[in-house]
Amino acid sequence: QVQLVESGGGLVQAGGSLSLSCAASGRSLRNTAMGWFRQAPGREREFVAAINWSGGITYYTDSVKGRFSISRDNAKNTMSLQMNSLRPEDTAVYYCAARGLLSNLARSETEYTHWGQGTQVTVST
Repeated sequence: QVQLVESGGGLVQAGGSLSLSCAASGRSLRNTAMGWFRQAPGREREFVAAINWSGGITYYTDSVKGRFSISRDNAKNTMSLQMNSLRPEDTAVYYCAARGLLSNLARSETEYTHWGQGTQVTVST
């Protein structure tokens, strides 16, 4: 069974940066697409970014393009999300997620089979 654990969340001022990490255990995720989602208070969970198995293809939701960068290190079984120029509206619990073997990029949370417990990101004004 795959287990995903996020880290790196915290409190930052608007305009600042944070780097989130997702560590996987249980099996290698080198052949799976992965993604980041977030859920703000009172709102549904939404797609943030996704990355294919090799890291060569990425996809972002419009609101984070140019500010966030997703990457992965298959040798370490980890995925990261570098978040720059943070805004108060980026405040949310951030979740990492993984799809099944030989999977492609996806932005729908129903396409992901494994989830982390989430890490809180709070951006103050």
